[in-house]
Amino acid sequence: MTDVKLEGKIALITGASRGIGRAIASSFAENGASLALAARGIEDLQQVAGTLRAKGAVAEAFACDVTVAEQVERLPALVEEKLGGIDILVNNAGAAGSHKFVNHPDGLWELLLEVNLTSVYRMTKAVVPGMIERKYGRIINIASVASKVGLRYMSAYVASKHGVLGLTRALAAEMTDHNITVNAICPGYVDTPMTDFAVSFMVARTGRSETEARKILEDTNPQQRLISPEEVASLAVWLASEDARGTSGQAINIDGGAVMF
Repeated sequence: MTDVKLEGKIALITGASRGIGRAIASSFAENGASLALAARGIEDLQQVAGTLRAKGAVAEAFACDVTVAEQVERLPALVEEKLGGIDILVNNAGAAGSHKFVNHPDGLWELLLEVNLTSVYRMTKAVVPGMIERKYGRIINIASVASKVGLRYMSAYVASKHGVLGLTRALAAEMTDHNITVNAICPGYVDTPMTDFAVSFMVARTGRSETEARKILEDTNPQQRLISPEEVASLAVWLASEDARGTSGQAINIDGGAVMF
């Protein structure tokens, strides 16, 4: 490998056991980072960490439910004990769900705000003091095109992702004096298990075939395809690298041109 962008850096990635998080972990490892992988399911995490270690990477798995404040608060110390101070934080853990606003379940609202927004607040709050002390940090929030537009039947998800974008911008303004950049990645529909769930839900609710339901999601992208997790991971590598040191407070779309602002 001739261009190892993250050599010597320690990265904490939430939601790292599958989908976008797993792809980011793999790309970070290929670029020389040491990895702290966090998610609720330790068995899946151990499998990911083992696969990366077999390729020569440094990777440790940490069971952490991002909706449990106590687990989030103690995670940075656990990572530092095993690997060292955290240089890069990727807030990737997330959840999705849809419902008409009339009779919208309060539980769905509370869950999506907790997983998608409050977890970003808590995790960043736990990690950023160490970054300030070391005068270095890269924070990357995995948001969504739903951070920028409204979507029918997805009020809770859209509100949570708009919140992530607002938090990203506020943190970027506050962290600039500490050599810490804060950015968001805003994908369209990505070819992940979360999208598979959306397809299954659509099939169950509408009676469409799986092929028809998937085509509806693909067509939200002008390129008529799902985004790959590796595309998101490549952008995350760049944002985490020194090449992106002048980029902060940005929300970068990966959506084939669906959202033009």
